[in-house]
Amino acid sequence: MHLAPTYPILTDRLELRPLTPADEPELLTYRGRADVCRYLPFEPMTPEVLRTRLASDLTRTAIEEEGQGLTLGVRLQSTGELIGDQVMFLRSIKHRTGELGYVLAPGAGGQGYATEASRAMLDLAFAEFDLHRVVARLDARNTASARLATRLGMRLEAHFIQDEWFKGEWSDTLVYAILASEWGRGPDYSAKPQQG
Repeated sequence: MHLAPTYPILTDRLELRPLTPADEPELLTYRGRADVCRYLPFEPMTPEVLRTRLASDLTRTAIEEEGQGLTLGVRLQSTGELIGDQVMFLRSIKHRTGELGYVLAPGAGGQGYATEASRAMLDLAFAEFDLHRVVARLDARNTASARLATRLGMRLEAHFIQDEWFKGEWSDTLVYAILASEWGRGPDYSAKPQQG
């Protein structure tokens, strides 16, 4: 298996491409912040932790096996500034299932960038990786991510009550999902979810 898009992936305003060690300073400006990492499955990253991750999984350019993720930096086309990153995990080959994740620098919020980048990742998942279903798992207190999942056309399928001990306390998990058939396919396939 070798799932690799052609880079860069361009949207109207953004460029998505694999991260490199040279991205470390920009990544630290948001991945190193406690407020950004509050609902993410990792603590604020130190330069040492980030350097280790950039030497392994964060710079992957393709998915080679089940369980791996492809993390892409999200840059503004107009300035080249790194404003966040998106990840698509391959959760099951047999069931053709993926999981979407995202993190955005605080200054980039409220401008539709997360929606635009996430749509590009869903395009990748369904059109290029031929996935059947993509989920997004998030802390129930992360209302911004819940609104993003809804904007993407994902449906809330589960609300697990206090199912994880997360950063020193019990937390609820929401699971959103969308199928390839709901995203829209065919000759007029676009980055917008099919309106039902």
